[in-house]
Amino acid sequence: MTPDWMQIALWLGIGYLFGAIPFGLILTRFAGLGDVRSIGSGNIGATNVLRTGRKGLAAATLVGDALKGTAAVVLASRLSGQEAALAAGLGAFLGHLFPVWLGFKGGKGVATFIGVLLGLFPLGVLVFAAIWIGLAFLLRYSSASALAASAATPAALWALGQGRLAVLFCVLALLLWWKHAPNIRRLLAGTEGRIGQKG
Repeated sequence: MTPDWMQIALWLGIGYLFGAIPFGLILTRFAGLGDVRSIGSGNIGATNVLRTGRKGLAAATLVGDALKGTAAVVLASRLSGQEAALAAGLGAFLGHLFPVWLGFKGGKGVATFIGVLLGLFPLGVLVFAAIWIGLAFLLRYSSASALAASAATPAALWALGQGRLAVLFCVLALLLWWKHAPNIRRLLAGTEGRIGQKG
């Protein structure tokens, strides 16, 4: 069956708009904390929101950034089918990484990666979580754990017979690694902060 490219483009755009919602920025401003981009790494994601000292806001940011990806793919799947859902998932991830409202400077994508995976293939989230938790416990590096889990996800999807999803998540993982380039440099230099490390 030939894909409906107009429909795919439409859901790519709708997914982008979902993904471009900057929950970290919105929540911190509503909490009276100003612009989260002015502190820490300057990122809009949950890790940087946590640097405000507000764990609840960081958790809300994490959930929001994940569920916007889930919402985009579930809506597309129910209204237009699997092809549309894949497009919406890609769009949501791109929207989070490159939100037009913020000069295309967004988050690093881990939460939205998980959210898109949850909407398309929930079993994949268990694989991601198992790898992340295991490596985080052993290595105490959140970034390294996320990088490894994202890299393993396409292989796991392929092994589970989800070839098309594996291709999509290979693209998402490559983008996620690219956005984590500063973390990778710090990991190689031995200067990346560990989970629970202060100062």
